[in-house]
Amino acid sequence: MERIYLDHAATTPLSKEAFEAMYPYFSNTFGNANSQHGFGRDGAAAVLSARESIASSLGAKPNEIYFTSGGTESDNWALKGTALALRDKGNHIITSKIEHSAIYTTCKQLEKYGYDVTYLDVDSDGFVSPSDLEKAITDKTILVSIMFANNEIGTIEPIKELCEVAHAHKVLFHTDAVQATGAVRYNVKDLGVDMLSFSGHKFYGPKGIGGLYIRSGIKIEKLIIGGEQERTNRGGTTNVPAVVGMAKALEIAIRDLDKNNEYVSSLRNRFVEKVTSQIDEIYFNGPKAKDYDKRLPNNASFSFRYIEGESILFSLDLAGISASSGSACSSGSLEPSRTLLSIGVPVGTAHGTIRFSFGKNNTVEEVDYAVEQLVSIVNRLRAMSPLYRPSTTTMKTIK
Repeated sequence: MERIYLDHAATTPLSKEAFEAMYPYFSNTFGNANSQHGFGRDGAAAVLSARESIASSLGAKPNEIYFTSGGTESDNWALKGTALALRDKGNHIITSKIEHSAIYTTCKQLEKYGYDVTYLDVDSDGFVSPSDLEKAITDKTILVSIMFANNEIGTIEPIKELCEVAHAHKVLFHTDAVQATGAVRYNVKDLGVDMLSFSGHKFYGPKGIGGLYIRSGIKIEKLIIGGEQERTNRGGTTNVPAVVGMAKALEIAIRDLDKNNEYVSSLRNRFVEKVTSQIDEIYFNGPKAKDYDKRLPNNASFSFRYIEGESILFSLDLAGISASSGSACSSGSLEPSRTLLSIGVPVGTAHGTIRFSFGKNNTVEEVDYAVEQLVSIVNRLRAMSPLYRPSTTTMKTIK
């Protein structure tokens, strides 16, 4: 069998439609969108059209969409821009213990600059409690940032309820929606969020392009200066092809969302059922079957006891299967996942975690082959582990 890609949470392949939409802006229509001549105006028109399309997809106004280099920049801008803009009002920020590194490490940096940060606990499935958020807010709180959907275990947070709590105390609310956008149907006005981050390469668009929704009336400091682009709020030559490609990819993702989610979740469910019935001593991380509506449709995260995730990952790769030992953004770290430790996975077991994330181009045959190889790999590695003793009881999935 050809190589099988089961790491769509890390990135997705560029769709044919998005590539075709981008192509002219690499060649004939190459002008700088901020130039005042005809070539520039052609580029500017394409950017305007893309901004309108993305705004429509998210339920926003075009002037509320700002283009960035991706989710990491958007997250940094939301946090640092708010911290600087509201430093005279307060210095307290609230986030969760399971945020993406783009949020978590930015908060750690802000702490060095004198800001106080509260990192909320989550429950065993990764959910942030609105009551916990309520208790954490003080008269110095200026921003709450809670991710929409977790990149490791797929938990979809109750963003609307959390936002209502923040707004009841007149506190701004940002959400990192990088994993959710294109996989969860939402409207920014209905959610009530003040800021929202997204990234093109998570929904079959190009890499190196993302956006930040900033609700009309919200003023935050600039993160990148040195140019008058993005209505003077973000310096840097506009990446016209990527902007166009992201808009097309998001348009298609929203159009086909229900169909794709039904198919992808069926692959995920088949995979989970087979793995949990054939391998014992494992944790299935995040919301379970009864709460699959609160979990990303493509996500399956397993922690295998007594063996290392890196060994499983390399063995899968040799079998032609691409998965992940966690977030691609922290794959070089030797530390156990903050997210897994926060939901109660033991340290040793957390090291044995693999995240499988499925896409619309995967097949049932690929799923079955992946299960077959995974079972063989786990059995082989456990046979070499001095800690593992074959179970004499019925196969069980922990948690």
